[in-house]
Amino acid sequence: MFNTHDAFRFMKFRNVYFVISLIVILPGLFSLVRWGLRPAIDFTGGSLLVVKVEDMAKVQPVQTAKFQEEFKDTYEISSVQQAGDNQLLFRGKPLTNDQKNGVLATLQKNHGSISEERFETVGPTLGKELIQKTLVAVALVSIVITTFVWRQFKEARYGVCAILAMFHDTLVLLGVFSLLGHFHGIEVDVLFVTALLTTLSFSVHDTIVVYDRIRETLRKHPRLHYVEAVDAAVLQTLGRSINNSMTIIITLLTLVLLGGETIRWFGVALLVGAVTGTYSSTFTAAPLLLLWEDAARFLHKKRKMI
Repeated sequence: MFNTHDAFRFMKFRNVYFVISLIVILPGLFSLVRWGLRPAIDFTGGSLLVVKVEDMAKVQPVQTAKFQEEFKDTYEISSVQQAGDNQLLFRGKPLTNDQKNGVLATLQKNHGSISEERFETVGPTLGKELIQKTLVAVALVSIVITTFVWRQFKEARYGVCAILAMFHDTLVLLGVFSLLGHFHGIEVDVLFVTALLTTLSFSVHDTIVVYDRIRETLRKHPRLHYVEAVDAAVLQTLGRSINNSMTIIITLLTLVLLGGETIRWFGVALLVGAVTGTYSSTFTAAPLLLLWEDAARFLHKKRKMI
C-alpha cells in the first residue's frame, strides 16, 4: 500500500526545481541569442588542418594575423589556435592537396619540424545541406516522440510535458556549448549533432519511466490525489534513475578524460546531456504535469463561474 506520509516529499518543492532550471538555462539562452553557436567546417564549409609542431616556442605567439601574413600567397586562413599539446589548428577556405602540401612546406621552413595530424575539407553546399538535415531530424524526433507518448498514455499532457522536458535538456546543452564556443573557441560539428539527438532520446526514456509509474500508481490507488501519485512515482523511480545514470556518467567521464582530443567534446556533450536528462525526467517532467493539472483545474473553475 502507498504510504501517504511520503506525499509531497518532492513535489512540494516543484517551484524550486523550475527556478533551478531557469538559473541553468538563462545564461546559455542569453549566449545563444547574443553569440550563437560556433559552427565547425562541417556546417560552414572550408578546410581544417591540424599540424604537430616539435618546438612550440618557435611559433609563439599563436596569432591569426601573423599566419595570415605568412600564408598570404598560398592559403587564406580564417583562424589559428593551439589545439592540445604541440598542435596548431588552421581553418580557412577549401584547400587542395597541393595547396596543403605548400602550407606544410611553408610551416616547415619557418618553424622547424612539422607533421600533419588531421586534414578535412567540406564544401559549402554540403555544409548547408547538413544544417537543414539536422533541423529536420530534431523536428521529426520531437513530433514522433510527442505522438508516441500521447498515444501510449492516452492523454495529451503526457506527450506535451515530455517534449517540454526534452527541450529543457536541448536548451541546456546548446547553451553550454554556446558559452564554451564564445569563451573557449569550442565548435559544434556532426558529433555534437549525434550527442544532441542522443540526449533527446535519453531524456524521454527516463521521463517515460516516471510517467508509467504515475499511471500505475493511479490505477492501484484511484482515490489518491494526483500530486500524491506523482510524488510516489518520483520516490519509487529516483534511486533507479540515479543508479542507471551514474554508470553512464562514469563511462562518459572516462571518455572525456582519456578519449583524446578528437572525441573529447563529443564526450562532454553526452555528459551534459546525461546529467540534465537525469535531472529533467524527475524534476522537470513530473512538475510540468502538476502545472498542467493546476492550469486545467483553474480553467474548469472559471468555466463553472461563467
